[in-house]
Amino acid sequence: MSFQRGRALLIAMAFVFLAAVARPENAASIPAPSLDSAQIVLQMQRHNQDQNKKLKHYKALRHYQVDYQGFPADASAKMDVEVEYDASSGKSFRIVSESGPKFLLEKVLKRAVESEKEASQDKGLTALSETNYRFHLAGTENVTGRPAYMLDVDPLKASKFLSRGRIWVDAADFAVVRMETSPAKSPSIFISRTTIHYTSAMTENFWLPQAMRSETKVRIGGTAVFTIDYGTYRIAPQAQ
Repeated sequence: MSFQRGRALLIAMAFVFLAAVARPENAASIPAPSLDSAQIVLQMQRHNQDQNKKLKHYKALRHYQVDYQGFPADASAKMDVEVEYDASSGKSFRIVSESGPKFLLEKVLKRAVESEKEASQDKGLTALSETNYRFHLAGTENVTGRPAYMLDVDPLKASKFLSRGRIWVDAADFAVVRMETSPAKSPSIFISRTTIHYTSAMTENFWLPQAMRSETKVRIGGTAVFTIDYGTYRIAPQAQ
């Protein structure tokens, strides 16, 4: 076989492979939507209320990181934070370690922790409810092998705690398992665009945050990528 024919065969095989992996997982098994958006949102709120009643206490070591590329120089910072949740007192945060430029630690990583503290004190600020959002059912899709409803969400007000975009709601448990959104309100005139990717996963029958990645384009500068690895949860029935 000539070199040219062999190269063409390899390219063709690669396209066949890409076509195979690009197909939706178990596409034939994805059911047509059986509920409308209002019913899905109602079930989602019931799931959240039920989980809040049952989830008493957990600890996790989170890993925060920000990487900036652009003017005037590339930079990165990391921070490990121990998070403890108790149903009676809420969330507490303790910084275990940090490294990198002070301006990234103070302006990005520590500010992210402070924002979550503020939001956790008033869950209505971030709630995926009809008080904060308009919902539109976009269809269904499998997420990690489980059917999920796709909902487009449009915030009813400009708030740093709200987002616009699409969420995926597990069709069996009605937990939010994935989000692809952008902030409803830009935190600065110097930021042109921010995209947020979020996933959750089940731990001991509780759906909890798994990972978050946001990419921000700075108008005069470069790109900042902020990630949170939510770590491994240690769940207890009550505070210890």
